[in-house]
Amino acid sequence: MLVFCGSKEGGKKEYKEQAFLFGQYLAENEIKVIYGGAMIGVMGAVADGVLSKGGQITGVIPDFLSVKEIIHENLTETIIVKSMHERKLTMSDMCDAIVALPGGFGTMDELFEILTWAQLGLHQKPVGILNTAGYFDGLISFINSMRENEFVSPVHQHMLQSESDFKKLMRMLNHYIAPPLPQWLHRDEV
Repeated sequence: MLVFCGSKEGGKKEYKEQAFLFGQYLAENEIKVIYGGAMIGVMGAVADGVLSKGGQITGVIPDFLSVKEIIHENLTETIIVKSMHERKLTMSDMCDAIVALPGGFGTMDELFEILTWAQLGLHQKPVGILNTAGYFDGLISFINSMRENEFVSPVHQHMLQSESDFKKLMRMLNHYIAPPLPQWLHRDEV
């Protein structure tokens, strides 16, 4: 399970609390976790939750962030990479599902890149967002607007699963079936 989330705690205590509980849940269900490698913020809470239940967690972090985000020292494994792109590619290659928790620009970048890869057929992994305390409500509304304005097709919109309860989200991801992707336009159809 790849978890994208913030290196900050955010403005509500629920973000960190739910991240910790989600980490515990993943460990209790013997789900190996891959994440950004930091010991701070929501990222640190996920890692601490996993570790508190004896779970396995791998951190993947670019060398230039290893000081800024403060590498978690108790991880099962830490992988140092050279760039943000290499970080995303490494984490994606290691996982079979992706969940985003509250975070900032980096989390959104990771989420949308992984969704774009799914849209292009580069993977068929389930992708979800844990909508803790309504954090992603505005994003969900914006994605609906993208669909309504015909920038995102309905089949692509439904590639992103959303739930506020992590147990329900995990059930959704476990039953996810990647949709058949529509053909892109050919040059003579433009």
